[in-house]
Amino acid sequence: MQWTLLGEQLSKGFVLYDEIWDSTAPLSAMTYAGLHWLFGRSEIVYHFFAYGVAGFQVIYFNLIMSRQSIFPERNYVPGFVYLVMMNISFDYTTLSPALMATTFLLLALGTLLKQLDREGIKDELLEVGFYIGIATLYYPPSMVFIIWVELSLLLYSGASFRQHIINVLGFFFPIVIVNLYFYLDGHYDAFTRNFLSIIFQIRQYDLNDFQTLLAVIALPVIFSILGFLKILNYGRYTNFQSRVQQVLALYLGGCLLSVGLMAYLAPMQFVIFTPGLAYFAVYFFETYTRKKWIPEVMFVVFAGGVGLLFYLTLMPAFSNSIVKLENLTVKPVQLPAEIRNKKILVLGEGVGEYLNNYPATAYLNWNLSRFDLENLNNYNNVINILRNFEKDPPEYLIDRKNLAPTLFKRIPALARQYQEIDKGIYRKV
Repeated sequence: MQWTLLGEQLSKGFVLYDEIWDSTAPLSAMTYAGLHWLFGRSEIVYHFFAYGVAGFQVIYFNLIMSRQSIFPERNYVPGFVYLVMMNISFDYTTLSPALMATTFLLLALGTLLKQLDREGIKDELLEVGFYIGIATLYYPPSMVFIIWVELSLLLYSGASFRQHIINVLGFFFPIVIVNLYFYLDGHYDAFTRNFLSIIFQIRQYDLNDFQTLLAVIALPVIFSILGFLKILNYGRYTNFQSRVQQVLALYLGGCLLSVGLMAYLAPMQFVIFTPGLAYFAVYFFETYTRKKWIPEVMFVVFAGGVGLLFYLTLMPAFSNSIVKLENLTVKPVQLPAEIRNKKILVLGEGVGEYLNNYPATAYLNWNLSRFDLENLNNYNNVINILRNFEKDPPEYLIDRKNLAPTLFKRIPALARQYQEIDKGIYRKV
């Protein structure tokens, strides 16, 4: 819902970060704006495109795992394992920034493995860095994977210093272009405040979030660990296959490092783990004995377990009590009948009020908006609020934080424009 509202405002011509206060990465925001411009407010479209992105990842992952003899046997097992892991939770297949960024991380992985399989490293490393840069502009925690690429090249290739520099330049190129765009457009201060500064913000995570993650990703992690142990037991791999195993282990290390940059913890944020987890899980389902039925049975158990978990996450009783996913769903809010298809501003958290209404003013993301709206003793904040109201005035104010009385006291011009029609609900007169 938050992404839909962002795309809706952008498609109206409002400027990201300046006239819309949100911390979504630029390319993700542009994607949502494009979808709204083409299809309007449609939940089905978001799921349709998410499944398309996931489908591409499944096919491409199987392709790069097969074309370079990464596994001893060439088959469709890597694609099937990846497909199953993409369905461990209902929010995995929403069109999240993490899902879109994973596509470019996979492209970077495919190009990197192609380089490692050659006798001499080529200048396609520019392409690897570029993919990581694009992924970062979709999902900022992806920036840590430039460290993964550099370590992989340093430890497992003969890349020269010049080629390392080319890779890093490829990474910074799209990022510099975006920074230059906002600078030349005159909105760099807003870009810095609402996006760049938020990336490295210190975060405190709720223990319930970790309970959710453990409940959802435990099964893929277990099978990936079992696959890793099978690698250690078997041990007869080519030099290239051994290098790939180490590169994918470093990839999972990069995934763990990215957790510290996540804005919040939710299963869909961990979709970037999927390539690494799927790769090691494949080894568990590969067979090196005559008893081929054993890994086939285990794969059925794995797929059935993931399918059951996916079904349970859709059930409110299980989702709310066991895996604590209720914070990922939009809860409808009972409003007066007249507040429908209106421009509103909600002072507080939650987006349920926007299900049948439209956002007004720049204050879309409450975590950013609160710096203005909860600090009304600051003169600059008061001026900002007045300007935002004048530019895009809401027809109704929904006050969930009891901020309206102080707001009207600080800005008498607004007090004359709004009349309280219910507790915490104000209508523009």
